[in-house]
Amino acid sequence: MVVIMKPDFTAQQLQEAIAAMKAGGVNVMVSKGSETTILGAEGNAANIDQEKLEQLPGVERVMRVSEPYKKANRKYHPDDTCIPLPNGAVIGGNKLAVIAGPCSVESEEQIVGIAKAVQQTGACALRGGAFKPRTSPYSFQGLECEGLELLRRARRETGLPVVTEIMSTEYIDLFQECVDVIQVGARNMQNFDLLKKLGRETDKPILLKRGLSSTIEEWLMSAEYIMAGGNQNVILCERGIRTFETFTRNTLDLSAVLAVKQLSHLPVVVDPSHACGKAWMVERMAMAAVAAGADGLIIEVHNDPKNALCDGAQSITPHQFQDVMDKLSPIARAVGREV
Repeated sequence: MVVIMKPDFTAQQLQEAIAAMKAGGVNVMVSKGSETTILGAEGNAANIDQEKLEQLPGVERVMRVSEPYKKANRKYHPDDTCIPLPNGAVIGGNKLAVIAGPCSVESEEQIVGIAKAVQQTGACALRGGAFKPRTSPYSFQGLECEGLELLRRARRETGLPVVTEIMSTEYIDLFQECVDVIQVGARNMQNFDLLKKLGRETDKPILLKRGLSSTIEEWLMSAEYIMAGGNQNVILCERGIRTFETFTRNTLDLSAVLAVKQLSHLPVVVDPSHACGKAWMVERMAMAAVAAGADGLIIEVHNDPKNALCDGAQSITPHQFQDVMDKLSPIARAVGREV
């Protein structure tokens, strides 16, 4: 249930409406937007007398909400959410956020060199995997804690915030100390213990990737787990879904960007590298994502893709990344954004 207050409501009228909702056995979220104040019911609103609530002074109208996600729902929070990063960049809003870096951290020279290159080209944050979930147990699993330390060194050298993937609840305290944006990978999108603890135990931004075969509602419900725990700083990432097609690594679902922007107030970024699995597709898919309304991109950039320890086939070089950024600018302007 959502209660929309009149533009000229008083503080007393607001409290009366909140009290009436709580009397029905729900908790109440208060969302004050630029034009509208909304009261959202958390819990089972079946016992609330909708007709009586609508008659309260200060209440403009009452709507029943069918979607199971509440905190992530645009009906509860009509204004877009913008999430600030430590260097002053923002994910969401008018400026496109571009996060770039290698799939995995391999050495200090590699990660610091790439960080400097993508920073000069306009990236607002550095991505790099320290812990790597791999399909094969024999594949490179990442440098783990050493990788986190190398990411910190790259941050000290460039000032770029660090984005990296967490694999287990046991590392939350370490990530709280070392990482600026905590990524939850596609394979962990429905790791509910992890999502709940990230909601309760940190207020760091969480970059939540869509699961391999997840529906949009399942994706938003995973965001809801984090937000219900208290952490409202969720960034959604479309990274392609598994379909019958085998030519590409996954199938990039750009319609999900439009759908989520309608259903939710959370910012949405697109990962064209993991979606396609082919470096030569990254540029055009990045351009398409911006045209579709994405708030940002996360792109894999490696100094030597042919010899990368992980996902070299989908990584572009720093020079190619410069070309991508140059071509994104006119697309961004065409849809009222800037790079």
